Amino acid sequence: MLSDLSRELPAALNRLYTARNEALGRGESIVDLISGNVNQHGMFFPQELLAQVMRAALDQARVYQPDSLGQEVARQAIADYYKRAGLCLPAGQILITPGTSVSYFYCLKLLAEPGDEILCPSPSYPLFETIGRVCGVKLRFYRLLESAHWEIDLAYLESQLTTKTRAVVLISPHNPTGMVASQEQLEGLAEIACRHHLAIIADEVFSEFLFDRDCLPRPASTAAPLIFTLNGFSKMFALPGLKLGWVAVSGDPEWVQKSLSTLELISDTFLPVNEMVQFAVPEIFLRGVTFLQIYKAWVKNCRNTAVEMLSQCPLLQLIPPSGGFYLTARVLGAEKDEGELAVDLLHKSKVLVHPGYFYDIPPSHLVMTFVQESQTLQDCLARLCNQLEEK
Repeated sequence: MLSDLSRELPAALNRLYTARNEALGRGESIVDLISGNVNQHGMFFPQELLAQVMRAALDQARVYQPDSLGQEVARQAIADYYKRAGLCLPAGQILITPGTSVSYFYCLKLLAEPGDEILCPSPSYPLFETIGRVCGVKLRFYRLLESAHWEIDLAYLESQLTTKTRAVVLISPHNPTGMVASQEQLEGLAEIACRHHLAIIADEVFSEFLFDRDCLPRPASTAAPLIFTLNGFSKMFALPGLKLGWVAVSGDPEWVQKSLSTLELISDTFLPVNEMVQFAVPEIFLRGVTFLQIYKAWVKNCRNTAVEMLSQCPLLQLIPPSGGFYLTARVLGAEKDEGELAVDLLHKSKVLVHPGYFYDIPPSHLVMTFVQESQTLQDCLARLCNQLEEK
């Protein structure tokens, strides 16, 4: 009665989340060091300001007149955002989406037929596997080198291409390692894309959160033949509930126009983005500047706290993240497998972290976010480090 997809997608909780739910059921307090939703950790876009912006947007949206690419005022505000960063991504080359996950779905449906391949970074992210299965697309992986601060192994990347490869996914800043790809790395990736006629899907949702540089190197600045730049308001302005994302298409003009025509048709089929939210985009960019500076400073302070504390733990080896909300730490001398270690830390330290194999990282690693209220972060990292040292 149901499709193969209903049997392919996992239905049961893994043992870590089963243990988490059991602990919560017993009334235990567990600190979630996985969720990157900063609203859950006390960081909010100013609510009174947001209310003002949304009231004005509601007035603009009172007559329903959808645009399949997205309302032009929203697309122009996004184009202006890129212009301030030194990129020419005109409003006509931008598609509004209800978030980055849907942006990925659109791109995969545009680029690949069932059975085709998309090349993704490893360490990976569980989201890709689900979207790939929904689209009938096979995922292959290129590696990031932990020994080289998680930089892209470009030679290995090229060796993983096949006649079925249609695109390469780049996440920079990367989740979960915090790697930020250099301009040199991006130029090398663009050369590979040109030689093999590949698209680049550039996920830049953590673009505002950089710790050792002022601006983000972007694939859209290279000579790659076709680039889809993904971003949105979820991370940028701490507004995940608005469900506002976008795809900016750049590269060879002919391929850009063909891509936009298909993306516009897909979007027109669903018209999934709330109209009021779209009309709010210009004012959120304009009036959210002060909040964004405060927010960025808070994230950087959280990162510095986590790096300082974890670097002092003799059983952890950490490459400090250069951007984003997450870090990946190698566990030294671990006697238990990392899955058991994560469950043990949950029980004894009351902290939820992920084992590295959730992200296809070789043993033994732990993955965690550092976006958390300051005192809570310090307390739970201290417990985690103490627990590791007791083993």
